[in-house]
Amino acid sequence: MLSAICEFVTAAARDAGLCEHAVYDVQIAVDEACSNIIEHAYGGEGRGSIECTCRVNHRGLTIVLLDQGRPFDPQRATDPDLCCSLQDRTEGGLGLYFIRRLMDQVHFEFSPGSGNVLTMSKLRKAAP
Repeated sequence: MLSAICEFVTAAARDAGLCEHAVYDVQIAVDEACSNIIEHAYGGEGRGSIECTCRVNHRGLTIVLLDQGRPFDPQRATDPDLCCSLQDRTEGGLGLYFIRRLMDQVHFEFSPGSGNVLTMSKLRKAAP
């Protein structure tokens, strides 16, 4: 269902008036976030649901991803070593880094009642 989520957020990003570069940033960030939810929160494909909502406003787009998987604490995630050689780099670990670099605002929250809530915003850039 990643393709359905991608189509949904792409349409919302365009409705928000984001430029094509920003739309691409949103697509990559949401794909990374959903892939992380599937792999880390649920432990594999087909094991849980992801609720995706989009809010368009005068500033841009806000995306909320909700899952009921294992709790995630971004403070416990280690920063990737971007200076090491490709041979020395461990597989994975760049998803959260990409999400934070591509989106303007990123907020994680967990509560036993609502699960993991990831809120990401992409702001519309002012015209030159």
